[in-house]
Amino acid sequence: MKPPPTGWPRISSAVFYEEPAKAIDWLCRVFGFHVRVKVEGEGGRIEHSELDFGGEGLIMVASAGGQSERPRAHCKSPSSLAGANTQSLCVCVEDADAHFQRARAEGAKIVSEPQTTDYGEEYWADRTYEVEDLEGHHWWFMQRVRDRNPSGR
Repeated sequence: MKPPPTGWPRISSAVFYEEPAKAIDWLCRVFGFHVRVKVEGEGGRIEHSELDFGGEGLIMVASAGGQSERPRAHCKSPSSLAGANTQSLCVCVEDADAHFQRARAEGAKIVSEPQTTDYGEEYWADRTYEVEDLEGHHWWFMQRVRDRNPSGR
């Protein structure tokens, strides 16, 4: 398999908002993303953006409905779907508790506080918490606290 384009992870996600400019600011302030690219269209509409997370993660944020010249019905915010989510995003962080404290201090809606889930000696253990963003997307932030041990030893 060829490597992805320079500066891109192998996989990324697009997240759509009714108010994407506000969401971009919120995601950067609350979760620690950094704006890499922001393409504004007519009237300040966000046609495309790329938000970097730690140099290894990337999400794209755009206006719900897709580009103004090419509207797409699948590009919706949970706020327009009575809170329904079609995906939840999982982000690996170095310290789930510290990240949680930042999100809580910024007023994020906490769905579940940090907890450690141990999948057994042959697998791994993670510390995770779940938060809902300003338009209802669900985010999981996860810290690996024990790696997989396939031999069980």
